[in-house]
Amino acid sequence: MAHKLFVGGLPYSTSNDRLRELFAEIGQVESASIVTDRETGRSRGFGFVEMSTAEEAEQAVSRLNGQQFDGRRLQVEKAKENGGGGARRSGGGFGGGFNRGGGGSRGGRW
Repeated sequence: MAHKLFVGGLPYSTSNDRLRELFAEIGQVESASIVTDRETGRSRGFGFVEMSTAEEAEQAVSRLNGQQFDGRRLQVEKAKENGGGGARRSGGGFGGGFNRGGGGSRGGRW
């Protein structure tokens, strides 16, 4: 089972391959991916790496967290589990209230 790490503070020019190479110096990398902006396709400056063992993941955190990488300071930590948090947007993109019929009267429309 792979052990997932969050990697922040990445230079925007970092590729998936370059990220993989950095962590491969420590142990076997199962996957490495940079998170990109949906609209522009540009890096958002962070990504995720999956190491093969818990020991390699711990070693990657202890050796790389806080280190300089291409002029930026890395933040490396165990990734948080999905669900129950994260950067969710509240609201649904809809503004205003529920009465879209105008006139201010609900008139039994509920």
